Amino acid sequence: EPDEVFDARWEAFFKNENLDRNTYRRGLDELFGYDLVPEPKILNAAFRYCRPARRLNDVAIPVRILEVVKDKAGTNKEIYPYILDQTSEVRAELGISTPEELGIDTA
Repeated sequence: EPDEVFDARWEAFFKNENLDRNTYRRGLDELFGYDLVPEPKILNAAFRYCRPARRLNDVAIPVRILEVVKDKAGTNKEIYPYILDQTSEVRAELGISTPEELGIDTA
């Protein structure tokens, strides 16, 4: 599957208005099972599902998503800062803190 198709499929998955909590969580599990760090547009769509305008309204899941992204980036020190930069507007809009801002970045 080409990268563009993969990215579009996952972005659409998280933007689906009929997505329920369990399917959302299964989707995150499947997405993070791949040997890759999701593109910022996918993460932004996943973040938006978690916040007040959507049904989930969960502040912990976006923080956990960022922890997984940092872990998946491994020793590549450029990926995590890139993700933080590219998701900063959506995170600010939705009031999503990073693990570092919360003091829980022990990994």
